[in-house]
Amino acid sequence: MKMRLATSVAAAMLLAGVAQSADLYQPQPEPLMDAPEVTVQETSGWYLRGDVGYSFNKMRGAKYFQGGQTFETDFTTAKLDDSWMFGAGVGYQINNYLRTDVTFDRLTSSDFRGSTTGLCLDGVTICTSSDRSSMSAYSMMANVYVDLGTYSYFTPYLGAGLGASYVKWNKLRNQICDDPGSPSCYGDDHGGKSKWRVSGALMAGATVDVTCNLKADIGYRYRYIDGGNMFGFAGGGGAQGRDKGFHSHEARIGARYMFNNGCNAPVAYEPAPEPIVYK
Repeated sequence: MKMRLATSVAAAMLLAGVAQSADLYQPQPEPLMDAPEVTVQETSGWYLRGDVGYSFNKMRGAKYFQGGQTFETDFTTAKLDDSWMFGAGVGYQINNYLRTDVTFDRLTSSDFRGSTTGLCLDGVTICTSSDRSSMSAYSMMANVYVDLGTYSYFTPYLGAGLGASYVKWNKLRNQICDDPGSPSCYGDDHGGKSKWRVSGALMAGATVDVTCNLKADIGYRYRYIDGGNMFGFAGGGGAQGRDKGFHSHEARIGARYMFNNGCNAPVAYEPAPEPIVYK
C-alpha cells in the first residue's frame, strides 16, 4: 500500500514539473519586417488662380502747383477711401517649395477727399477749398512664392512681387465756399491723369487642399504704388497736382487649380510578402 502511495506521489510530481515547463516556454517572436519606405511625391505643373479681396488704402499725400507759383504745395488733407480688388493669373509650381505666377488685378474705384488753403479773393483772408475725385487702378505683377511645408491639408507661404500699375484719376472738382468776397461757392474742374507706375508687393498666407487639384488660398498682400500725376490745369488756370503714391493692405481669398495629375499619386511602398510557415 505504501509502495502504491509513493508511486502516485512521484507520478503527480512529475506531471506538475512537465506542466510548469510548458508554462515557462514562450514561442520565439517573428522577425521584424523592414519598415516601409515612405516617399514624398514631388509636385509640379501649371495652375490657374483667381482672387477677390478688400483693400485698405492709404495715400501718402498729394501736392499741387498753383499757376504763378514756382514751388509745389502740399494738400492740407488728402484721404483715399478703401475699395475692392479682383484678380486672376497663371503660374507654375516648380517643386514642393517654390512656385511663381503672373497676375492681373483690378482695384475698384476709390473716392478721394482733400482740401487746400490759400488766400481768398481779397488777398488777405485765408480760404479753404474742398477737392473731390476718385481713382482706380489695374496691376500686372510677376510673383514668386516659397511654400513652407505642408502640415496635414495646410501649406503656409511667403511671397513677393514686382510689376506695374496703371493708375487712372477721374476729374478733380475744386470748390471754395468760405470766400467773403464771393456770395456763392466757386471753383474749377481739373482733368484727371492716367499713367503706368512701378508697383511692388509682399504676400503671406496659407493654402488649403480642397481636392488633389483644387487649393483654397487665404492670404494678405501689402502693395505699394509709386507716385505720379493726378490732375492738370483747369481751363481758366487753377492748379495742377500729383499724388505721392499709395500703400494698401489687402485681405484676400482665392483658389488655385492645378493641371498636373496629382490625383493619381503612386503607392508610397509595396507591402512585403507573407512569410511561408512549414507545419
